[in-house]
Amino acid sequence: MLDGLDSGGLLLPALLTAVTITLWATARLPEYLIALLFFAAAMVLRVAPGETVFSGFLSSAFWLVLSGFVLGVAIRKVGLADRVARLLAARLSGSWPRLVGGVVLLTYALAFVMPSNMGRITLLMPIVMALADRVGLADDRRSRSGLALAVGFGTFQLSASILTANVPNLVMAGAAETAYGIHLSYLPYLALHAPVLGLVKGVALTACICLLFPGRPRAVAPSEPATPPSAAEWRLGVLLLATLALWLTEAWHGIAPAWVGLAAACLCLLPRVGFLNGEEFATGVNVRTCLYVAGILGLAAVVAQSGLGAMLGRAILAVAPLDPGASFRDFATLTGVTALLNFVVTANGVPALFTPLAGTLADVTGLPLATVLMAQVVGYATPILPYQASPIVVAMGMGGVPARDGIWLSVALATITFLVLVPLDWAWFRLLGWIV
Repeated sequence: MLDGLDSGGLLLPALLTAVTITLWATARLPEYLIALLFFAAAMVLRVAPGETVFSGFLSSAFWLVLSGFVLGVAIRKVGLADRVARLLAARLSGSWPRLVGGVVLLTYALAFVMPSNMGRITLLMPIVMALADRVGLADDRRSRSGLALAVGFGTFQLSASILTANVPNLVMAGAAETAYGIHLSYLPYLALHAPVLGLVKGVALTACICLLFPGRPRAVAPSEPATPPSAAEWRLGVLLLATLALWLTEAWHGIAPAWVGLAAACLCLLPRVGFLNGEEFATGVNVRTCLYVAGILGLAAVVAQSGLGAMLGRAILAVAPLDPGASFRDFATLTGVTALLNFVVTANGVPALFTPLAGTLADVTGLPLATVLMAQVVGYATPILPYQASPIVVAMGMGGVPARDGIWLSVALATITFLVLVPLDWAWFRLLGWIV
């Protein structure tokens, strides 16, 4: 195996990838330091060209993360987060399951109208953290971590059931149309995935957070007096509404959400016009998380560019227990394969790697091609470790969540998904006629 890697020039990329992933998985070093070590090692060892190694900094995701931190700090500073939290507190306070479930439901509902994972986290995180303060959880680190993780996991994992709501879905849809001429429609996709990956998984996520991160929010009376919005709140509110409108109408004007967010962040930083000064920018923007996201994206690019991802995909499929006529085992295996690929290319890269293999897999398993394509959604929507989904990483950074807490929730929810939700999904696929 090592000889094969070395002869193809894949030994160094494989070793670097393995070491980087192991360090992130074990959280033995700070995540930003691991990213910096990856950059340094990749360049010193000449694993890939600089434009590939540092491609994360060129990605729109990186700039959306950075602008998201700026907008989040502004929302908190002017008091807009606290105002919205006050409206929610009376309805969600007093019960920890109701509070967590309400936050998870918010993340799912917003995914129907706002296509960007990072944008939704940007809007929700300061509001949810202010909500935690209002219900008496300001000093309870565990419960605050639970609410921050509800935003991150709900935003990424549940949105996979909505075709237009996250990046991996769009990558898969584009690849399927290019490779096989299959056009995925919004409503059939929603009917296939929303009941299990959306609703049932939302309940499972709520239960996991309530058990792993218990909290006791105090009840808040609905009659608390509210002061009129300040001029800064009005101005920021108008800016956020304009930003949201541009995000929602991307198909019309063609400006990517990242650049809309970056323009809004620049307005927030302008002297006199904006809301933040240089010191608030320096202390409020979590550069650690930005470096971490750039490292994840750079690692995925190195794996793809070197050919390591394609080689690993073929190797995994060569030993996968696929057998025509064993539809449940084949469905579970396909889901497991995408989950394993998540370790190397992360969620955004899985559909680009898996989709071209779907035709061969359909021939081997006897499953319809469309079913094989849809099976991967369950896998890439279930990160076993937080680094596999950059929106979760961003939410953890904005919420100040320790890496260990994110790992515990990832593993717990993945276990429930593979033991309970995958069989439910298979049964739902059969009921709808996707599996005969």
